[in-house]
Amino acid sequence: MKKSLFLMSSLVLSTSIILSGCGNSEDEAKKDDNSKNTQEEKGQEQDKVKKDEPKKDKKSTEGSADFASLISYMEKETQGKTKVLFENNEPQVHKMENVSISLDAYSVVELKDFHTDFNIPFNEETNGGVILAKYTVKNDMDKDVYYTPTLDITFTGADKYYTNYKELIPKEDQLPTKLGYETDYLLKKGEEVTGYIAYPFGATDLAKINELGTVSVMVPVPLSEKEKYDATIGSEGRFNLALNTDGSKKVSSNASFYQDKVTMDNMGEKKMLKEKSGINDSKKIGDVNAILDGYQFTAFTPNEVEAPRFSNFTNGVTLLTVKFKLDNKAASEIGLSSMSSKLTVNDGAQYLLSEGMLLNYSYNDVVKAGETGELLQVFVLDQEQYEKIWKDKSFEIELGPIRDQGAKDTSKGHKVTFTLPK
Repeated sequence: MKKSLFLMSSLVLSTSIILSGCGNSEDEAKKDDNSKNTQEEKGQEQDKVKKDEPKKDKKSTEGSADFASLISYMEKETQGKTKVLFENNEPQVHKMENVSISLDAYSVVELKDFHTDFNIPFNEETNGGVILAKYTVKNDMDKDVYYTPTLDITFTGADKYYTNYKELIPKEDQLPTKLGYETDYLLKKGEEVTGYIAYPFGATDLAKINELGTVSVMVPVPLSEKEKYDATIGSEGRFNLALNTDGSKKVSSNASFYQDKVTMDNMGEKKMLKEKSGINDSKKIGDVNAILDGYQFTAFTPNEVEAPRFSNFTNGVTLLTVKFKLDNKAASEIGLSSMSSKLTVNDGAQYLLSEGMLLNYSYNDVVKAGETGELLQVFVLDQEQYEKIWKDKSFEIELGPIRDQGAKDTSKGHKVTFTLPK
């Protein structure tokens, strides 16, 4: 899954190549004084006992009601021992036009000493863990759609996708059963379907993701017509799942950053250096209004897995992520994965090209004709040169030409240049 990031080739210098959260009345009280006092004393004693008792931690026992029966089933089926490590009941929602999918809740469950019949999806190990996730898919469109819930999990350094293992929880409760081959993946207009997915991890991989603190669920798009894979609705999405307290802090911190691949894939630590939003500088590229909305400069420290991608940056890494809005007045769609840009630094003496490999756009991510959508562009800067030479000088971004889903130039080569306001 790893891809080599050829950052050195994307930067040309003028002098050298560089990279970049009432009681009763008093009379009534006197009448019942003795009996009331006796009751109050008993009540106080009971309250005291309750306060003094240690609180039971659901995370270390059976977990929430949403998952308790599933965990019991899994324990019985596998002949293993379970322990809830972490739970989250705060929903995340991804909208794809008038179709939405929500991650309603999830539970991270340790599963140990289970039968060897189940060891294959756990990488041949008989100890590990399972992430149980509850999803709801809702169709608010005025027509039927088709949805395949391949809600796979990935994380930094993963060498495969982690998907539903149907033998761990009751089949009738599983989302892929309710929206699967037997139902033609049909989600009728106005219909809402809720179901569960069980993701198995062997002990080795469970240790990896606990250290990272987070994993991501990839959200596929629905289809407007059965098996017509170019008739997609909306754009793909991601759900970020914290697996422990540190992971919760990480997810919360990442929410303040633009959602480029570095942020969404938890490739390392970002620290905000400078940002500006609501710029609203609009320029026309053919029949598209390109609007500079904001930017973020961040100091970036890649994690151990991602460090080789940035090995040429011996003086540290600064990332510039720029946010545009594209108001598409053209007759064709805009292919977000086909868009690129150029950043000029050092008062025009040097330039860098945008890094598409640090974005999450896929072939199906488009801004349709007549609609407005977001475009991010990421640049990798040498930290030392940014701090010592570039940060107090002008930054200019050349955007364009506009390209469609198939990367065809639809703006006749036209480009526009924006200057980042200080």
